[in-house]
Amino acid sequence: MATIGYLGLGTMGAGMVKNLVEAGHEVTIWNRTASRAESLAGVQRADSVEEAVSGRDFVMYCLADDSAVREVVLGPDGVLQHVQGPTTVIDLSTISPELSDEEAQGFAERGVAFLDAPVFGSRDEAAGGGLWVVVGGDDATFAAARPVLDAVSETVHHMGGHGAGARMKLVGNSVVAAQLQALGESLTLAKAAGLDLHRVLEVLAVTDFKSPIFDGVGPTVLADDYTPAFALDLMVKDVGLIQQFASTVGVTMRGTGEVSSTLAEAQAAGYGKENASALIKVIAKQGGVDLAD
Repeated sequence: MATIGYLGLGTMGAGMVKNLVEAGHEVTIWNRTASRAESLAGVQRADSVEEAVSGRDFVMYCLADDSAVREVVLGPDGVLQHVQGPTTVIDLSTISPELSDEEAQGFAERGVAFLDAPVFGSRDEAAGGGLWVVVGGDDATFAAARPVLDAVSETVHHMGGHGAGARMKLVGNSVVAAQLQALGESLTLAKAAGLDLHRVLEVLAVTDFKSPIFDGVGPTVLADDYTPAFALDLMVKDVGLIQQFASTVGVTMRGTGEVSSTLAEAQAAGYGKENASALIKVIAKQGGVDLAD
């Protein structure tokens, strides 16, 4: 079993730490807000980044955005300043490909192995060890990291060299954003047309265009339940990254632009801390319908 320093105990981190411990790994945790670490069992607690990362087999972190990674990882007292080989660093965050490339270069200069390994899934998947991990990095480092990646995931996918995982995460998130927008528009259309939304969801669950997102989000919309598993504010961040990435590679994504507009309206309406599916409330209001039972 491995020794792991884990940084970041937000929506995803606590669940991943629990599963790493249950898999038999020795985990030392650190979080910028120390109180979040108090309820976790079976872990050691570090008082600093240096203490958390020094001498570990692996250092893992899942941080909210580019600014958090710049502070905790690349900052003057961050991971990069304290970690040494043969430790392997694994970044599970959803960040810009440019920043991921900067991390890879920085760790390479220190002789430290690095993987970009962002995850698909939200709070429930993290807690249940059911995340889907997309990884960028060399073959040998990926193979050595499989035991810790398997502990937090349902499946693990090696996408290629450094940066491939970060780029795949944005490709996948573009599909998530489009599905939420499509579900909101479809339910709004169905309600305006006088259809029973429960029967609509029954059809969506069995057709060739069925989706786990439709299956999961649809019933919560009808229940008027937008409890955050993945906050709308984070979806706004991710869609912004998708748009920047698309611009960098010269691709126009009109559908993503529409989702971005809907998300901006949802934030303005005060839904930022609710689940990302709260963008559907904006679509329903524009359509003049109420989707809740």
